[in-house]
Amino acid sequence: MQTNFSQPQTFNPADMAYKVLDNNQDEVLDTLNDEEDSELELSDEQDVEHKGVKSTRFKKLQKKLRKQVSHAIRDFNMIEDGDVIMVCVSGGKDSYTLLDILLFLKRIAPINFDVVAVNLDQKQPGYPEEVLPNYLQQQGIPHYILEKDTYSVVKSVVPEGKTYCSACSRLRRGSLYGFAKQIGATKIALGHHRDDILATFFLNLFHGGSLKAMPPKLLSDDKQNVLIRPLAYVEEKDIVKYARYKEFPIIPCNLCGSQENLQRAMVEDMLREWDDAHPQRLASIFKAMQNVAPSQLADRKLFDFESLQLDRDDSERPFEGVNIQVGGEDNLAEIGLPTQPEVKPFEEANKVNKIPTINPIID
Repeated sequence: MQTNFSQPQTFNPADMAYKVLDNNQDEVLDTLNDEEDSELELSDEQDVEHKGVKSTRFKKLQKKLRKQVSHAIRDFNMIEDGDVIMVCVSGGKDSYTLLDILLFLKRIAPINFDVVAVNLDQKQPGYPEEVLPNYLQQQGIPHYILEKDTYSVVKSVVPEGKTYCSACSRLRRGSLYGFAKQIGATKIALGHHRDDILATFFLNLFHGGSLKAMPPKLLSDDKQNVLIRPLAYVEEKDIVKYARYKEFPIIPCNLCGSQENLQRAMVEDMLREWDDAHPQRLASIFKAMQNVAPSQLADRKLFDFESLQLDRDDSERPFEGVNIQVGGEDNLAEIGLPTQPEVKPFEEANKVNKIPTINPIID
């Protein structure tokens, strides 16, 4: 692969992700086969009691997540030399996991970039405002805590019985985007994972009439900020396990988390049911989002259907079968169509090779 030296050096830590554990640990983890893995399927209570098993399982999970994040960064050129990455930390499992992995990758990356954590304290009643600053301070992580009473604004503008998520998200996003530019952050890292991306896709499909989701990398509409989602390849269930192992001080969202019948929650429940019943279905759907064929959809802005024209050559392929019944010969002849089209014998033995597969339907 050629290197374009005119472009900034790109962070490609995927090849380094496995260098984080010492050789002995790598050998232990790599020799665990599927049979041994099945023996390690313990309940949470058992896991706490079996420290050795917990340690081994945690290291395997940690390597998996680091590799997935590294691949996402590489595939979408998320981080470049000299970047200042502003990680939006909410106090939830996703943003804690994102911050933890990015700080690790910063230590082993072949380029220089900085990580700063930013939290928006929205002044929700009962919010434990000391938890996140204490954690960041104890970990020695540079951070900002922005205090802004968006809670009261959301409560005042959203009608009773309606969900708060949209208004809350817009207010939070506006504050964080502006602050990123204020401090000179070159990228804003968000903790959305693969399942968030899939849920957004189905929400737009079911309720928005559009095929769109959360892209792993996005330039804001005003072109003032670049957003990255390094957890784009990571499954939520793995983040749940990782957060449990790391014992992050999780802060629940009491603003909208208690609202029932949220459309997103319903879609997330649907995805979890699919994942339980068909373990590869979500992976296949996410792969489909990376393998779009505009000519097979119906968006006239993405594909020029109007200009499609035949471009046939002179070769002909006579119908292969037993017979062709012809009716209305005079009418056929009048419009210039054959009244006795050629028929070739259809060989049963070769039918597999002769039947073209076009847009197969998969059950």
